[in-house]
Amino acid sequence: MSKKSENILLVMWVVSLTATIGSLFFSEVRGYEPCQLCWIQRIFMYPLVLIIGIAFVQKNAKIAVTTAIFSIIGAAISLYHYGLQKVSFLSENAPACGRVSCTGEYINIFGFITIPFLALTAFVLITVTSFMLLKASKEEK
Repeated sequence: MSKKSENILLVMWVVSLTATIGSLFFSEVRGYEPCQLCWIQRIFMYPLVLIIGIAFVQKNAKIAVTTAIFSIIGAAISLYHYGLQKVSFLSENAPACGRVSCTGEYINIFGFITIPFLALTAFVLITVTSFMLLKASKEEK
């Protein structure tokens, strides 16, 4: 495995770890109860910390397809969740989402940065780096 592929894996791991720690900070330290869509996003983010971490230790670039699938699905859910918060048509017709409303915004920085936006950013970064890793792996052959 090339140094470039190792660095890409490291970036992917740091992004997934930061997103996981951030989500745990919001729920466990700040006391924000996650809605159902937040939990689904966590289901796709949390395993990436272990999957990418193990791949980094093993120097296994073949993990890129798996990380791409997890992050694309997670990004789609995050985008939908963000739309529920920011697009009036979606938020007005949002289905009931459990004890905590999926349209609620615990944070709103600069009028657009919410928790689903942060998750979307992390998933997009992991998706992009997954494709970069795939490309780097093909170039090494």
